[in-house]
Amino acid sequence: MNFFKTFKHDTWVKPYVKQYKGLLISVLILGFLTVFSATALMFTAGYTIDKAATHPYNILLIYVPIILTRGFGIGRPVFKYIERLRSHNWVLKITSDLRTRLYKTLESDASFFNERHKTGDIMGLLSEDINHLQDLYLRTVFPTVIAYIVAIIGSLALGVFNPSFGFFVLLLCVIEIVIVPLVSVSIESARRERQKALKSDLYTKLTDNVLGVDDWVISGREKDFKDLSAKTISELDSSKNKSKAFRRYRDFILQVLFTGIVVVFIIFTNLKMTNGQEQANFVAALVLAVLQLSDTFVPVSQGFEEWPQYRDSIERLNTVKPVDQNLPEQVELAPEDFNGIELNHVNFEYASDSPILIKDFSQKITKGEKLALLGPSGIGKTTILQLILGDLVPQSGEIKVNDLNVQQIQEKRETIFSVLNQNPFLFNTTVMNNVRLGNEDKSDAEVKQALARVGLKDLIDSLPDKYNTLVGENGSRFSGGEQERIALARILLQDAPVVLLDEPTVGLDPITENDLLETFFDVLQDKTIIWVTHHLQGVKHVDHVVFVNDEKIEMQGDPRDLYKTNAHFKELYEMDQGLTSES
Repeated sequence: MNFFKTFKHDTWVKPYVKQYKGLLISVLILGFLTVFSATALMFTAGYTIDKAATHPYNILLIYVPIILTRGFGIGRPVFKYIERLRSHNWVLKITSDLRTRLYKTLESDASFFNERHKTGDIMGLLSEDINHLQDLYLRTVFPTVIAYIVAIIGSLALGVFNPSFGFFVLLLCVIEIVIVPLVSVSIESARRERQKALKSDLYTKLTDNVLGVDDWVISGREKDFKDLSAKTISELDSSKNKSKAFRRYRDFILQVLFTGIVVVFIIFTNLKMTNGQEQANFVAALVLAVLQLSDTFVPVSQGFEEWPQYRDSIERLNTVKPVDQNLPEQVELAPEDFNGIELNHVNFEYASDSPILIKDFSQKITKGEKLALLGPSGIGKTTILQLILGDLVPQSGEIKVNDLNVQQIQEKRETIFSVLNQNPFLFNTTVMNNVRLGNEDKSDAEVKQALARVGLKDLIDSLPDKYNTLVGENGSRFSGGEQERIALARILLQDAPVVLLDEPTVGLDPITENDLLETFFDVLQDKTIIWVTHHLQGVKHVDHVVFVNDEKIEMQGDPRDLYKTNAHFKELYEMDQGLTSES
């Protein structure tokens, strides 16, 4: 019942089972033929030996069994091989579709990623849950269904000779492949659940600790870093050892039960197949055939035992749902037609207890304008950029690009907006590939030109592999300022009319920061720039400054005019530049 309840509202596994049902049926048929060939091989081999021992008067009497033995001997590995190919093909098709769907779902929800999912949970989804669904079929569903088919057909065939023995064998089979597996899963269920929880906890802890490893080292707590997950790993190992011990005892019991089935067949054959020499030849053959079924029946309990892990994976996948964006009818806006952005009385808050609140924010940004958005940390500057992009939707008010609501251009928004933040992600591939990510249709010459414009030509030419230099994990081959320049080259290649700069120079030394800002505003001089920053370094490059504080715009205007007319702005600017009012 638990099994059917899990799949009742499932939207991740069932659709693909139906989609590839023809392949699934062929896998089950091939699995049955594999078992049939194995048992038939043992039967014909036993019959041939027994028949030959009775000195048949004509060699032809054992010629047919010899041919059948060869046929079933060839058939068993052939059917097994094809079944493996088909079953793995079926599973890989499903898991491929599942992974594609999961990636697309997470991608569609990227702006809310940190709010709805922990990184460790996503690692668990990708590395554990999808793999568990693969094992669900290969280790549980396929072996169990095949074992049930074999048990039913074998019991019915035996029942033709003697209904009582047929029923008794069926009863033993039910104990072997139904009762013991159910008892096994009930005993191991809690332990498996705990192991799953411990693994999930390890993913989350390790993700946290690896991302913060520099702080552990700087604080001189390397030993604490190493020992942090030791307790969890120890508990996980202990639990796994208990599971292994349980499996050993359970498998022993299963072998004892299977021995009971073999004894029943020995009794049956001696009572029913010794009326003549011809029947006696079947005695050893039938018992040998039954012995082969051990490999079919015993693994069922192992598959059942792992069901809690599979159930949890299915339930977790079904909690991952794409965000219903409810976008209006989309309009394609050509980059050359862009003429401005307008925010009209925008109000936004994440939740009633959230410290970030955008209240009645209005602003008009014309084509080519350079605007700096300033204010203390946590006031909502980055949130305003997300509203402009369309990642967030205001509770009231409107954000327009030209005369269109920004939600109307989401499908092709990359042609209008490009973004550079304080931590641009560089993939562990070549410099050329990282820059070309901005526009895959650009030529090598255009990529090199973009890198030259951001001041990296001499640096890259000095490297042994030049433009084919690997940037390292997250750009570790290059300094912070160089990483920003590579990301800026990517933006140049994208060539969108609006560039959103989200504190791209945070953490850089003043000289590097100043050089980088000079480069930004030089190479992007023909773009509309909205620049979020927390201080006034480089503010001379912009046409308009908006200073947000305490849920409202405190001051705004041309920075040169503000310096002359606004005492507060002048004071902030001089403090930021390290100047005194007397100087």
